Amino acid sequence: MRMAAITLCALALVAAVVVGVRQARDDEPTSAAALEPLSRAEISKPIAGAPPELAALRRRVNVLVGGGVKAFDAQLRALRGHPVVVNMWASYCGPCRIELPAFQRQANRLGARVAFLGVNVMDDPVEARKLAERYPMPYPSFLDPRSNIVLGRYRSRVLPVTAFYDARGRLGPVRQGQFPNEAKLAEAIERYALSPATSAP
Repeated sequence: MRMAAITLCALALVAAVVVGVRQARDDEPTSAAALEPLSRAEISKPIAGAPPELAALRRRVNVLVGGGVKAFDAQLRALRGHPVVVNMWASYCGPCRIELPAFQRQANRLGARVAFLGVNVMDDPVEARKLAERYPMPYPSFLDPRSNIVLGRYRSRVLPVTAFYDARGRLGPVRQGQFPNEAKLAEAIERYALSPATSAP
């Protein structure tokens, strides 16, 4: 019964992702598509003034972390005292690719003040690594092969998903769907991570 339930959840998530991708293509502006991904060299440079916890994340470019929910929660606990932005992505998700350059740039801009984490959802590890090489992320991503994080924790059936935590570790709004441009992402980080609010982004 448990395996059947997991399979049903997985199928539901895949179906929802397909729908979300189609909707994103129809509904989202294309301005974000103009952003070119930063190179690994550009996102690997140490950020002046970054506290040790955030500097350590910076040294884990493109690392895919196993351990599921327990490892993810342990990382969140270790980052208590810093705002955290969590981006959930997959190689099969077109809108994820479109918004990743915006996350690269914001991680570069705010890396001394905000922690960034990724969650790789129900993905093929080979394809996930290929995407990470094309869009290198200046932070680690936690593997979520059964959608226990994205579905169990954030109740989301679409990708991409972005969650915001304040410096006390309190979960704020969870955005489902692609950010249309970097300015909207920057605004959401300022409002929901750096200056927590209660309304949804």
